[in-house]
Amino acid sequence: MRLRHKPWAKDKLLAYPQYAVQHPEEWKGKWDQAFSGKGPIHIEVGTGKGRFITEMAKANPHINYIGIELQESVIVAALDRVIEAEVPNLKLMNLDASKLTDYFLKGEVERVYLNFSDPWPKTRHEKRRLTFKTFLKSYEEVLIPNGEIHFKTDNQGLFEYSLRSFSEYGMLLKFVSLDLHNSDYEGNIMTEYEEKFSSRGSRIFRSETQFKS
Repeated sequence: MRLRHKPWAKDKLLAYPQYAVQHPEEWKGKWDQAFSGKGPIHIEVGTGKGRFITEMAKANPHINYIGIELQESVIVAALDRVIEAEVPNLKLMNLDASKLTDYFLKGEVERVYLNFSDPWPKTRHEKRRLTFKTFLKSYEEVLIPNGEIHFKTDNQGLFEYSLRSFSEYGMLLKFVSLDLHNSDYEGNIMTEYEEKFSSRGSRIFRSETQFKS
């Protein structure tokens, strides 16, 4: 689906520097100083309109969250949510997640969330999938030893591909659900896409994987 261009989006992001980080490279190595309270840092790659990351920040005030989204016209919707929620433990970054090592040092991030990422189903687009090995390498390079990736999708093909990718990379599969909403998993916070797909009867797939130190 083609996104509607929002020419005012950049100015709005600039107007709220307390939430939308303007020069993330300047915080590399000192992200613990970017938040009002110290705590582990969790990032969501592809934060979309921000429902998940905002609700996580509200539910876990002892954790600092960063939502990363490439599309400027999408992240402004997340910014609206953050402004309304007034959560001090949440920041947003409008950037390309393939360059995480430009913004974080090794060990600055404790967990990565990947929620309903674009499946890029064509073989020639495999390298664009957020669970492709080059992305896994970038996550590993900023995570703490034994850092985790929590992954959700409604796309069975992408889920199966991702489990193989995690395994081939040498990661430990800690949790796998083939039907999250009909499981006994507790504490799930839904994204906008998750609610929509689930209401249509789609199964939601979820995994938790850990890098080996």
